[in-house]
Amino acid sequence: MEAALQEARAAAERGETPVGAVVVRDGEVIAAAGNRTRELRDPTAHAEVLAIRMACERVASERLPGCDLWVTLEPCPLCAAAISFARIRRLYFGAEDPKGGAVVSGVRLFDQPTCHHAPEVYAGFAEREAAELLRAFFRERRD
Repeated sequence: MEAALQEARAAAERGETPVGAVVVRDGEVIAAAGNRTRELRDPTAHAEVLAIRMACERVASERLPGCDLWVTLEPCPLCAAAISFARIRRLYFGAEDPKGGAVVSGVRLFDQPTCHHAPEVYAGFAEREAAELLRAFFRERRD
C-alpha cells in the first residue's frame, strides 16, 4: 500500500485528487499510477484505470487474472467495472468512499448478478493515511 500512497501524494502535488494505485503480480509491482484526469483532460484517467492499462501492456494481455490491485480509495463504478473486466484477482483498498464508491458503498458492483468477475475484496489498508490525504487536499482547496 505504501507504493499506492506514494502515487496518491504525487497526484496531489500535480493538483490531482490524491488517489494512487498499483498492480502487483507475484509480489512485484508491475504498474503504478496516480490520478491524471486534469492533466490528461480525460475523465477516465483514474489511478486504477491507468494502472490496469499499464499492467495489461506489460503482460501483453487484456486480462490480469494473477494480479492484485492496491488502491488508496474505494473504487468508483468506472474503476470497479475495469477491475472486473480485467479479471483482477484481489482488490485491496484504503479509505471507503460513501459518496462515490462502488465496492462496499453505492451500487456494490461486484455483488450484482450482471457482474462478469468479482475479485476478492479487502478494505481498510492504511485507511487513516489515505483518508487524511484526501481531507487535506480538499481542505486546501476550500481555504
